Amino acid sequence: MNSQHHLLKIKTLGGLKAAGYTPLPVKEELRKNLMIKLRNKEKVFESIHAFNDTVIPDIERALLSRHNILLLGLRGQAKTKLARLMTNLLDEYIPGIAGSEIHDDPFSPVSRYGADQIASYGDDTEIEWIHRENRYTEKLATPDVSVADLIGDVDPIKAANLKIPYSDERAIHFGLIPRAHRGIFVINELPDLQARIQVSLFNILQEGDIQIRGFNIRLPLDIQFVFTANPEDYTNRGSIVTPLKDRIESQILTHYPKDIMTSRQITLQEASLSKEQKERISASEPVLHLLEQIAFEARDNEFIDPRSGVSARLTISGYENLFSAAERRMLLNGENTSFVRITDFWGVIPSITGKIELVYEGEQEGAFIVAQNLIGKATRTIFPAYFPAPDRIKKSKEPDPYREIHEWFNAGNEIDLLHNLTNKEYANVLGLVPGLEEAVRKYHPKARGQEKLLLMEFLIHGLAEYSILSKNQLSTGLRFKDLFTSVFNQEKEE
Repeated sequence: MNSQHHLLKIKTLGGLKAAGYTPLPVKEELRKNLMIKLRNKEKVFESIHAFNDTVIPDIERALLSRHNILLLGLRGQAKTKLARLMTNLLDEYIPGIAGSEIHDDPFSPVSRYGADQIASYGDDTEIEWIHRENRYTEKLATPDVSVADLIGDVDPIKAANLKIPYSDERAIHFGLIPRAHRGIFVINELPDLQARIQVSLFNILQEGDIQIRGFNIRLPLDIQFVFTANPEDYTNRGSIVTPLKDRIESQILTHYPKDIMTSRQITLQEASLSKEQKERISASEPVLHLLEQIAFEARDNEFIDPRSGVSARLTISGYENLFSAAERRMLLNGENTSFVRITDFWGVIPSITGKIELVYEGEQEGAFIVAQNLIGKATRTIFPAYFPAPDRIKKSKEPDPYREIHEWFNAGNEIDLLHNLTNKEYANVLGLVPGLEEAVRKYHPKARGQEKLLLMEFLIHGLAEYSILSKNQLSTGLRFKDLFTSVFNQEKEE
């Protein structure tokens, strides 16, 4: 770092030569810095979870091999984030010819401007230092992207201002790819690029150069390419043309987190909470567990298209909505603190419906119903991690720890867990159910205060998912009562 800072004082090509500076092609630069990090056992891709043993080793091998890379995976699998973090493997600064649009290397300029500067000024050619953040270019592929956007074209305005004919190289307007010379260029959602535009990339990937319009010149560009694609795109919107795919040396498959704890790490890292939310609102373990389980349930749900995937953004936006639901209730009730309840998952439904693609049967059910069912299934799945599953108790013939709760509801009693209950009202409603607090105390003896109340509510929801109780939707919350009484009354009404 100190040697780099010493170099930053150099302002001319001659100064670079005197200092013994040797430029490296970008792929060699990435390889060199990656080797240093691996030897020092430094983490290369900070803030990326779930990929330590799969995707990241593949990327590291590809960079060591000087390969262009295609990251292939469903939405919300951190493909773009991985590409952006590759900038950390670039040198902090590199020298370029001052004023060059394409970061010309002073030792080997490729543009007409760069060559003219060296020819005119020699070792006195002025240089500028380019930070690695300015050596990253990203383009989202859309059907309207043109060859001119990516490669370049003749610029009539430039020709007029310089009073030169269109045949003069100085009339060229460089596209995004030449401007990424000596850096990393990322094309997101590659299949969305029209086939004829993909063809324009053949030469740069195979031969390392481009040709603009009818100019009899070739620019030997130095670029690390990273492409991202969703397998669904191959059939629904477009495809990667085979010769282009063949020219991308390493295709790396990404995936979703394989366990709840890793998924939670990602959610907590990426979710954005306000200072007030962090200070005034808390969330217990079952709430965090339930939120992550919803995403796992969605990825295996028969009503949701598995080819589309379920983005990690579902749990990230869901986490933010949970805190906002608790905050809204706190503000409405004039309270200073609050905590996330199970009933707050009503506020997560908008985070679910926008993140899932339904198959035909799911469309018939409706996104809202599917989202509700996901929350219910997730509750049932994680329930045995906190309390004995009612069906297991029946099979084992153990004493029923929920008998007193069931008998109370069976006697015709019911409770309403409304969204905007004050903290005191919430505690009072849960306190109406005999045996509820005792069951929590038995299985979670250390639970106190808000955590105990949350577990009491979670137990009620869990019993409903195991068909011990009935759960009915109200306009402002949920009503719990005996299952058979509920069915009997419904039949009577019919």
